[in-house]
Amino acid sequence: MDFSHAVVSLFHPLLSCCEDMEYVSPEGLRLDGRRAMEMRQLRAEMGVVAKADGSAAFEMGNTKVIAAVYGPREVQNKSQQVNDQALVRCEYSMANFSTGDRNRRPKGDRRSTEISLVIRQTMEECILTHLMPRSQIDIFVQVLQADGGTRSACINAATLALADAGIPMRDLVTSCSAGYLNSTPLLDLNYIEDSAGGPDVTVGVLAKLEKVTLLQMDSKLPMDIFEDVMELAIAGCKAVAKYIREVLLENTKQLELRRGI
Repeated sequence: MDFSHAVVSLFHPLLSCCEDMEYVSPEGLRLDGRRAMEMRQLRAEMGVVAKADGSAAFEMGNTKVIAAVYGPREVQNKSQQVNDQALVRCEYSMANFSTGDRNRRPKGDRRSTEISLVIRQTMEECILTHLMPRSQIDIFVQVLQADGGTRSACINAATLALADAGIPMRDLVTSCSAGYLNSTPLLDLNYIEDSAGGPDVTVGVLAKLEKVTLLQMDSKLPMDIFEDVMELAIAGCKAVAKYIREVLLENTKQLELRRGI
């Protein structure tokens, strides 16, 4: 997969910032018992919001999110209408009880605005917006329980919700993170690993098209290590895509049973 356009700074000293704590045992086990290249358990359910056109709940380990899609429908603000494609809007939020942090995060804070933009841009890469001109698609995602990887979980939930709404897509877009702790590339970071201060990469991929639609890094990495971490995150994205296809197939079978097909 081509990620040659990614800009990566080469800086070795940062890699030692998280070496004091042992995140990977001599036996190769992480703090939650997983291997370095092992993902957390995935769970998903479609149609969880009755009044939405499409919805889904998605879990990556203890991280739990919900997504709801409304549209395509008439553009509410005519000044935002696009004549040759659909307008995609996204709103990300975290439930006040999602982290156990008593400090309430105000609605519309800078982090939520930035993540809303990231999710919107990622979903625009997969939605066939040109098939729905002069319309609007609203995507709402909320984190119910946060334990690392919330951004990826929201993208995965949004993909399922779009499919549930029957929105045409060129491919499934899925997301996963990977990091580098104790000189070891780690797949699908939980909160403790994500908070360790080490380099981590969040990737979004159109699985069948093998196209990277999202690449975010919070720290710097030497190019050789970056390539290993990036490939690990992409492998995670493909595993999520395989799981989502299974969920979609099972959901289709259930719909056929209800309709007596």
